[in-house]
Amino acid sequence: MKTDHTAILKQDGDWWIGWVEEVPGVNAQEQTKEELMDSLREALREAIEFNREDARSAACGDFIEEPLAL
Repeated sequence: MKTDHTAILKQDGDWWIGWVEEVPGVNAQEQTKEELMDSLREALREAIEFNREDARSAACGDFIEEPLAL
């Protein structure tokens, strides 16, 4: 399932900083815009995987998964 997210980007001096609008705590800082986008993608992947593992663990093994679209 592909989901789109929004990156908020800002150049601050020699650095680019960014946040993923829809996911608190997913942010990065890099020297180029391209590096920043790569770092944000990786941070988002890691956050989603961590949240997935956390939710599955909290469900204690007996659960179903259902797609959820907005």
